[in-house]
Amino acid sequence: MQNVKNRYGKCGKAYCIKLELYTNKMMTYTRNENDPMPYSYGSTLRVKEFRGSSASSTLWTTVAAMEAWNLTRRSYGKGIHVGYAFKRPWEGGHGTRSQHYAGVAFDVGQGQGSSARNAIWRAANNSGAWGYVEPQSMTPTWVHFDRRYGKPACSGTTAGYPTLRRGCVNTYVLLLQDCLNALGYSTKTLDGKFGANTESAVRAYQRRVGLAVDGICGCNTWKKITAAAVGIGRTGTVIN
Repeated sequence: MQNVKNRYGKCGKAYCIKLELYTNKMMTYTRNENDPMPYSYGSTLRVKEFRGSSASSTLWTTVAAMEAWNLTRRSYGKGIHVGYAFKRPWEGGHGTRSQHYAGVAFDVGQGQGSSARNAIWRAANNSGAWGYVEPQSMTPTWVHFDRRYGKPACSGTTAGYPTLRRGCVNTYVLLLQDCLNALGYSTKTLDGKFGANTESAVRAYQRRVGLAVDGICGCNTWKKITAAAVGIGRTGTVIN
């Protein structure tokens, strides 16, 4: 994967989009904000809609999340207003275990009316493609669904992030790298690949906060690092 520098053209600002494939690989795309997201159906999800309120020029998601979107959108058959999708952890706006930071969650249907939201919820739920479709009683004015995957590192919950270790390649590694870099523990890159530099950064962070130094991001490391990084704002050590 190579970093793609931001550029400005006639179509507006360009974004670097990092996409996790099914084959344990990451791909990088450059898209303008009015372009469709990679692997999304037609123009049903544009970059600016996925980006939402995020001010980041670097975004990430998975093919699985895009295909789940496609199934839902085809089933619903109409435009779906996207209020919130992607956020980088240091931007905050969601809880410390939010799937929005992994780029696989959507909050949609705001302002579309209850009948439309009910139909969107049914389309998402009946698709069977999402890992979680939030009960409507919990989100009365929007619809939330996400394509989480992997067993959560913390037991007794279906939320949170999976255990990460050397060799992992996914958007959760991007989330971890982003947190580490924002806190000043450099991974040297933001590529979604858990290599030697990311392991060294995890070990350094674990040592600093008094955790077992094993270079693995499990339950306790996730708890500490997300509590420290989520919502702190862009720091001078953030990598795009």
